[in-house]
Amino acid sequence: MTHPLRVRPFRLLFLGRTVSAVGDAVVPTALALAVLRATGSTGALALVLACAVVPRLLLLPLGGVLADRLDARRVAIIADLVRCLTQLCVGVELLGDASLAVIAVAAAAGGAAGAFALPTASPLVAGTVEAPQRQQANALMGVTANASRLAGPALAGALIWAVGPGWAFVLDAATFALSALLLTVVRIRHVPMPKRSVLADLAHGWREVRSRDWFWTSLLGHGVWNGAAAVLTTLGPAIAVRRLGGEGVWVLMLQAGAVGMLAGSLLAARIHPRRPVLVANLGLASYAAPLALLAVAAPAPLVIAAYGVALTALGYLNPVWQTVVQGQFPPHVLARVTSYDWLVSLGAMPLGYALAPVAARAWGDSVPLLTASALVLVACAGTAAVPGVRRLTAPHDEVSRRTVSA
Repeated sequence: MTHPLRVRPFRLLFLGRTVSAVGDAVVPTALALAVLRATGSTGALALVLACAVVPRLLLLPLGGVLADRLDARRVAIIADLVRCLTQLCVGVELLGDASLAVIAVAAAAGGAAGAFALPTASPLVAGTVEAPQRQQANALMGVTANASRLAGPALAGALIWAVGPGWAFVLDAATFALSALLLTVVRIRHVPMPKRSVLADLAHGWREVRSRDWFWTSLLGHGVWNGAAAVLTTLGPAIAVRRLGGEGVWVLMLQAGAVGMLAGSLLAARIHPRRPVLVANLGLASYAAPLALLAVAAPAPLVIAAYGVALTALGYLNPVWQTVVQGQFPPHVLARVTSYDWLVSLGAMPLGYALAPVAARAWGDSVPLLTASALVLVACAGTAAVPGVRRLTAPHDEVSRRTVSA
């Protein structure tokens, strides 16, 4: 079987997404430090982050419709160019006297562009490589993204120390420009869809989601997982500092998670289970362990190891899930299905961020963490009871096994 990187369209797509991932990995650290430098207010940072997240959530379904209608490549190019302009705007602003209003508006525009970019990822991979190559191709994308996240904070720190946070955004703008340029020479297969109203297109995509029990029940599990991750992210740092040994424990947890995500992506390129959704969802249930261990303030090495294992399962799930979705849904609805997937995943996180501190103030840190742990275990492992999850097998498992043994 031909390696995905030997396929020119995917190679160009991979190169563009790799460059863009490096730029994106630098921005979160640079943004936090830049806004705090300019305003000295964590509330200002929360405002900027909200300006980026809210438009993305609201516009995701529309992004899926347009990607299916107009060709995912074209939508991705426009989204990259818009994000290039917004990041350049923030970078230039930070090089002078930064205005919070300008940064917030640029963040909102970039978030809106992200709503149109996210649904294009799966159709772009499916349109550039054949089905037997897709899990390896998705795993390569995951390796790039996770390696960038691992190196991003260090690169951001070096840039901020050497030339200031504004240049980190200028770098990200350049990566989006290069990604758009590479996409202009990529040719992908596009299946035209019948002309309908936007509402009819949204409803058709939702019917495709509801018609597959393995998909929508897994989405519920993934949404619960993301909500629980928000609870851990909110309460974990304080527990690490107060009860587990200090800030260094939290940093080590995050690094273990980043390494685990990278390791999971690498495993996904080699391990092709016969029942991919069942195996991946059961692995995702392992996130219950670090939540419970944090709740009881278990020894730091145990918490760190459990978190690393749980994030390895997530790193493995992502490419496997994308491959299954690309194979099980018709090409002309793939972007809409992907948008609903992202909507459930991203939409659950603000709920976790909002409820965790309220519950912690009322009943203590342990209650929301143990509740989240139980919910993750039931929602993710519970998908094993769904007939569609148990019956769904990899369409190319014979080819995949030969690839693994080669």
